Amino acid sequence: MSKKRALIIGAGPAGLTAAYELLKQSGDYEVVVFEESGDFGGISRTVNYKGNRMDMGGHRFFSKVPEVKAWWDMMLPRQGKPSYDDVLLHRKATLAKDGPDPEKEDRVMLRRNRVSRIFFKRRFFDYPISLKFETIKNMGFGTTIIVGFSYLKSCLFKREEKSLEDFYINRFGKKLYSMFFENYTENLWGRHPSGIDPSWGAQRAKGLSIIAIIKDIFSKMFGKRDDRHVETSLIEEFSYPKLGPGQLWDVTAEEVRALGGEIKMHARVTRIHKDDNNHLTGVTYVTEGREEEMEGDLVISSMPIKDLVAGMNGVPEDAARIAAGLPYRDYMTLGVLIPHLNLENKTKMRTVGNIVPDNWVYVHDRHVTMGRFQIYNNWSPYLIKDLEHTVWIGLEYFCNEGDELWNMTEEEFSAFGIEEMVKMEMIDSKDQVLDTHMERVKKAYPAYFDTYDEMDTLRDYLNKIDNLYCVGRNGQHRYNNIDHSMCTSFETVKNILSGTTDKSNIWSVNTEEEYHEEDKTNEME
Repeated sequence: MSKKRALIIGAGPAGLTAAYELLKQSGDYEVVVFEESGDFGGISRTVNYKGNRMDMGGHRFFSKVPEVKAWWDMMLPRQGKPSYDDVLLHRKATLAKDGPDPEKEDRVMLRRNRVSRIFFKRRFFDYPISLKFETIKNMGFGTTIIVGFSYLKSCLFKREEKSLEDFYINRFGKKLYSMFFENYTENLWGRHPSGIDPSWGAQRAKGLSIIAIIKDIFSKMFGKRDDRHVETSLIEEFSYPKLGPGQLWDVTAEEVRALGGEIKMHARVTRIHKDDNNHLTGVTYVTEGREEEMEGDLVISSMPIKDLVAGMNGVPEDAARIAAGLPYRDYMTLGVLIPHLNLENKTKMRTVGNIVPDNWVYVHDRHVTMGRFQIYNNWSPYLIKDLEHTVWIGLEYFCNEGDELWNMTEEEFSAFGIEEMVKMEMIDSKDQVLDTHMERVKKAYPAYFDTYDEMDTLRDYLNKIDNLYCVGRNGQHRYNNIDHSMCTSFETVKNILSGTTDKSNIWSVNTEEEYHEEDKTNEME
């Protein structure tokens, strides 16, 4: 018997995971993956610019799901956390070879410290907000008192959670919300929190609150901390591919091809064909300027639902309207190479060059547009070409495709970002900048407003298409982490191989409800 053909749209975490799992677990399927770009990993790709690597958005590899952790260990075995001195010695040895590390040496997952803070009024605050003396000192005693009473009020008078604003105020009080959530959230989404569905908070910070922070402090004091029951935002260590997140997906793509899978790069799927019985029959894709068609027995889609439905024939008017109205937030980043960062390291953590130890910093300065900045040196020392003499920064901006920021030329965007660095006193002047590089990412963040509140209706329609499986962040219009996206593909492959027609398990990944009700140790954040 001839094999069935699975058509997989997108070579990001969800698409490549589905391809690998289907090929590995069954010899009954021919797998073809379509990727619009020339890179693997989607938003989790790594860009190599003149030997300095950029992580699109910052990706910590942490999961409470054993299946995911075992999968990562299989692709990139874990290595210990290199010390300050180990890093310098190894980098010098690497440079002495006048070439890259041997491939087998590169294929590892490092253990890294998790440090993320808020930059507010030229001071650093822990993220999530801690109850340290330094926090009280930075806030000021008067503000701390107001924060305390504001939180007590939120405990006594709970708001009905109709919006993300209600969600945050219930957990942190109105004062902390106005200081650390309101402006940043509006900058991120281009929409005030009062106009965003509370399910975004339930998904991304479901359990993070003042009470959770207090519990975490006491559990550490008494040595009873268990990462399986700690909020993801409170985790202090994470894994990270030595050469950035894209390395994992480059390796996965190699494994998919080794198992006989086909990956078509620069192949943009434009139409999905459906017959009169609501059954998909194939796709049309564009490659090298020409249209081609391919028939298939099933479609696993990680492309944005908006585009999936728009390219499908015979869609009911209501479903088409909901899909067309789904909003997204786009992303731009500017890599900036400098010899020195002005921000002083006042922590006890040693870093190469004594820079601040943060992986990324949330910018809450209302005088700039910047949302965050990454310090790539602190993600992996191997992302930087000259670790001893340069600092490689990623300035992150949230925007909408076609707006003023998005339409800037690279030269304009570079000047804009550097000017904001000077305003924030990260550098003294633009003359310190050695080089810059701009990257854009479309539909980086599926947003939770406009027609999003009708997603259940759209999902019900898509589930009626028997051989369509929607996976991943954009495939489900859900703000998934890497492990969540992978789990949607794990569940999809289980259903395909078992003949299960109910797709509720695929859509249940990373929802507000517990995913593994019977096993609390496997909850996913």
